[in-house]
Amino acid sequence: MARIVVDPITRIEGHLRIEAVVENGRISEAYSSGTMVRGFEKILKGRDPRDAWAFTERVCGVCTTVHALASVRAVEDGLGISVPRNAELIRNLMFCAQYCQDHAVHFYHLHALDWVDVVSALSADPKETSRIAQSISRWPKTSPAYFSDIQKRVKTFVESGQLGIFANGYWGHSAYRLPAEVNLLAVAHYLEALEWQKEIVKIHTIFGGKNPHPNYLVGGVPCSINLEEMNAINSERLNHVGQLIKDAIEFIEQVYIPDLMAIAGFYKDWGAIGGGLENYLSYGDLPTLGYNQPDSFKFPRGAILGRNLNEVHEVNGKDTEEIKEYITRSYYKYSGGDAQGLHPWSGETEFNYTGPKPPYDLLDVDNKYSWLKTPRWRDNPMEVGPLARLLVAYGKGHEEVQEVVNDALKRLNVPVTALFSTLGRTAARGLETQLVVQWMKGFYDDLVNNIKNGDTRTFNDANWEPSTWPSTCDGVGLTEAPRGALAHWIRIKDKVIDNYQLVVPSTWNASPKDHNGKRSAYEESLVGTPVANEDQPLEILRTVHSFDPCLACAVHLYDPDGKHIQQITVT
Repeated sequence: MARIVVDPITRIEGHLRIEAVVENGRISEAYSSGTMVRGFEKILKGRDPRDAWAFTERVCGVCTTVHALASVRAVEDGLGISVPRNAELIRNLMFCAQYCQDHAVHFYHLHALDWVDVVSALSADPKETSRIAQSISRWPKTSPAYFSDIQKRVKTFVESGQLGIFANGYWGHSAYRLPAEVNLLAVAHYLEALEWQKEIVKIHTIFGGKNPHPNYLVGGVPCSINLEEMNAINSERLNHVGQLIKDAIEFIEQVYIPDLMAIAGFYKDWGAIGGGLENYLSYGDLPTLGYNQPDSFKFPRGAILGRNLNEVHEVNGKDTEEIKEYITRSYYKYSGGDAQGLHPWSGETEFNYTGPKPPYDLLDVDNKYSWLKTPRWRDNPMEVGPLARLLVAYGKGHEEVQEVVNDALKRLNVPVTALFSTLGRTAARGLETQLVVQWMKGFYDDLVNNIKNGDTRTFNDANWEPSTWPSTCDGVGLTEAPRGALAHWIRIKDKVIDNYQLVVPSTWNASPKDHNGKRSAYEESLVGTPVANEDQPLEILRTVHSFDPCLACAVHLYDPDGKHIQQITVT
């Protein structure tokens, strides 16, 4: 028996430690620890609620726009503000743009190297790689000369002794299975994706002024529409958005999806590894008839228990009995005792670090061992993310989702149970990208038609001024970050923020065990995972990366000695 420590988990956002007990070549127990302390809730207290989005958006440099979206929705919910149709469409377009960019970046730059042996590409035959590429897509960059040039670039990295972006991989590991020619194809598209991903987020710049951290606005969006005005959303900018969407459709359908299917075909056994929890949660998003009508969402809202796709339970973020956060094994304390669970409207953020000092010993897993709280839905641990979204949609009879999922299962010749796995989680991310990019085209067409019909409104100022606000109110903003269910809860009192709590995807997935000793998604998914080489735990990375960890959202400030760093005064 051996206890493996992987710290830090690389190719993620933020800081994550995994400890796993390996017996007879398989993981028998696992522990997930976020190693930075949260603090945004304290930062927001006493501020103008209309400014909250600008702070919460900076909780992470990856999931920027969705945190702003959850924040403005929380304030709008509390104050009873509705947004114009154009604003909803523009928010949807920014949402979709982030999904397309984020999922492609995850597949190629964060997760693919768990399956692709970069060094193996040096022995590939570029002509054979060209043949394979032309057999799976119509992408133009498929000539033998093109792949030969890519091979030479990688060879230069290797011969210099400095692999650069490909450094510190477990190259040559026995768990890699792709032929050298497929490895070369994947490396080529890794480099192409680096160039493409910076284009699609220009949609954020057009509608939100910049990326990352585009601007948002309680009551609408921070841009005006005037087809003849240079400084507004005009004809030229709308046409640019249309072209960016067209290019995204081509890249996702001709590069991302073919690569995903090609690589998955060599790792079908991973359709039975890493399944983890049997419960899935989705808040849903992409409203077609307004945010207050969740039945109109492209991504439906709901929860699945015990992998029963025939029953999707309703989810209500305002029900104080549904969602609670526990801290039994988290570095916090509750005024009423650590055994209780608190709904976010009553949430508390009081630090109570009791863990080891650097250099770290093993985690004290019988006590507190993470800076992540442990959220539960009706006291059930839940997996959130692309797989949860597709399963909820599939269970609710969403025809577009069912068609895409069934087609992928047929192409790979695997049963529906293969979805409950590391491979299924990775495939779900690609399949929903295929859906989202087409939905984005639909939202764009709706926006253009709305403008042609004379509607240019992007902001509703009703109830925007503090003089109209009640003395106390609560609000919740629900959305789906690329990594899963995201919600912000706000309590406004005397026109300022009295309490603010974020429960983010990686809090659901990466949290420690709860008060009943139940594992969360990361820990449960690792149990039973094979490990061929304890010194090179590639398999741990595969399963953890399949969730696309983003610990920066879940934990926010870090100083191992707890010393004062800086004070900022805003006047």
